[in-house]
Amino acid sequence: MERLEVLKTYKIYIGGKFPRTESARYYSPENSKGQALGNICLSSRKDVRNAVVAARSAFGGWSERTAFNRSQILYRMAEMLEGRSAQFVEELIFQGATKAKAEKEVHLAIDRLIYYAGWCDKYTQVLSSVNPVSSSHFNFSAHEPTGVVGVFAGQSTALIDLVSIVAPIIAGGNTCVVIANENMPLSSITFAEVLNTSDLPGGVVNILTGKQAEMLPSLTTHMDVNAVAYCGNDSEVVKTIQLNAVENLKRVRHYDKNWMDADAQDLYFISDFQELKTTWHPIENIGGATSSY
Repeated sequence: MERLEVLKTYKIYIGGKFPRTESARYYSPENSKGQALGNICLSSRKDVRNAVVAARSAFGGWSERTAFNRSQILYRMAEMLEGRSAQFVEELIFQGATKAKAEKEVHLAIDRLIYYAGWCDKYTQVLSSVNPVSSSHFNFSAHEPTGVVGVFAGQSTALIDLVSIVAPIIAGGNTCVVIANENMPLSSITFAEVLNTSDLPGGVVNILTGKQAEMLPSLTTHMDVNAVAYCGNDSEVVKTIQLNAVENLKRVRHYDKNWMDADAQDLYFISDFQELKTTWHPIENIGGATSSY
């Protein structure tokens, strides 16, 4: 007998847990063959608010961790993704990718996590500076994380664009709320399972599925979100984000690129979500010798 196919229900990821959407709604996107990908949670404004609360609660602990520890956790994420690479390849193929492209995307996602793991304890040394001043002071500029970042994942690929934008954000000590790919959401929630087994504290990364247009106003106007990253090429969406960001002067970053390219990883993706803190330290001249106090 031909058995009845049971579609998997993919839940959202908030605060290190996998709740169903507060709205109890779901949708079933299809691949190019007309096959339903699964029962996908259709997240609501309440889910967005819950995710932002989780991200804000996690920010203090995550930003205060040593850079070396953040590096270890990102490397662990790469290890866990490597261990489940066959599942990710299968999901990417089911969502429409060829086998060769799916394997390349998964391998690149693993390498990208390792790349940013390597930068965690080095970017401050490279980007910070000692500034020349005309007074008797040392003047230092150092980078500090921005805070909670709202992320709108790209729609062209299912995994690599998600990894490419989340990795530099959390490598720099930020937390984030991610609105996943609307039409190819499977890899996003499976990636959340990787995060959940990678020593990453709950709330550092929160992933919501559903309609980006529906959640965009809630996320971009939320007063506890400090920055927004949009991966896409819709000029109207960019304009809306910029207008909404004015309310509390959110930092806005717009990326319209092929995340499979070699230049889609860069130190400056970390600094895009960093604030510069400048410190003045006085110098005392005693008997012709210079000292600080």
